[in-house]
Amino acid sequence: MLLELRDIHVHYGKIEALKGISLHVDEGEIVSLIGANGAGKTTTLKTVSGVRAVSHGQVLFNGEDITKTAGHKRVRLGICQAPEGRGIFIGMTVEENILMGAYARRGDVSDELGEVYELFPRLKERRSQVAGTLSGGEQQMLAIGRALLAKPQVMLLDEPSMGLAPKLVQQIFEIIGKINQRGTTILLVEQNASQALQIAHRAYVLETGSILKTAPAAELLDDPDVRAAYLGGDVANVGDAADAADVPEAPAD
Repeated sequence: MLLELRDIHVHYGKIEALKGISLHVDEGEIVSLIGANGAGKTTTLKTVSGVRAVSHGQVLFNGEDITKTAGHKRVRLGICQAPEGRGIFIGMTVEENILMGAYARRGDVSDELGEVYELFPRLKERRSQVAGTLSGGEQQMLAIGRALLAKPQVMLLDEPSMGLAPKLVQQIFEIIGKINQRGTTILLVEQNASQALQIAHRAYVLETGSILKTAPAAELLDDPDVRAAYLGGDVANVGDAADAADVPEAPAD
């Protein structure tokens, strides 16, 4: 078991955002977290990455208790997040942004940089361009590419399709699949439940800070309750009505 959360409670002041959730991610998996806005999905990722402290419970990585380990040390252990909203450095070039992902590493990273450009040819074309001038889709590619340069064992992806046109959504998920096939384990938070379940091996459904159910992703795609709540009853059409503009949206979780 690569990553495990045991009975995690997280508070924002007096508000309990996570109410004793337990989950695990095995090496080589894509595990999705789905749920409505405010369900606790992003808080879960922040808890894994060390951005949010836990009130109770344990975070384990490769069998080691990292509950009190600082976030920057978790990056060195192999946990890296591409955050919601992308979080790029808009005044720096594309390549400077990507190289920021290697801040915790030593030595030459040219091979890893080449792999990022192989996955994202558009970033290679724009490597000298100021990142703030990129489209929303290109910025999302940049956020993922930067995370890859940390050579993570597990990558935390928070709403990678947010604000993207349907064609770009499909492209981003194809790239996520390639990253997983190359050996990176992925914990994915995604409002587009259809895409998330189609790419994932397993999934957890969160509701108001608790895990409502968990199952192989294929089973959840056919679950009538999940279809009614998150898929609109029609998997094929989810996302078709998305805004065609390739622009970021406000944070949702």
